[in-house]
Amino acid sequence: MRTCVGCRSRVVKSELLRVVAGGAGAERALVPDHDGRLPGRGAYLHPNLGCLDQAERRRAFSRALRAEGPLDDLELRRWLAGHEDRPGRPHRPDGEEEGDTT
Repeated sequence: MRTCVGCRSRVVKSELLRVVAGGAGAERALVPDHDGRLPGRGAYLHPNLGCLDQAERRRAFSRALRAEGPLDDLELRRWLAGHEDRPGRPHRPDGEEEGDTT
């Protein structure tokens, strides 16, 4: 189980995208790690722009990745825009799964 840094819901690791801080110095950027093999500390995010926006409003990436200074999100936004519509289970930001009756 992992927690999305955007919506803070806990789900299985396979439903989340691992994100790492790539680059050096002032050129640090958020890099999607779809294979889960890039070196460094990772943060997990639902693969949609809504969770990315929430994470950025809360400055969650800097905290989760223990990175100082701002992190450029352009590469991550481009990747999410191209992969957000992929088939799979829909993400419900309220944390409920479809069919839950609780």
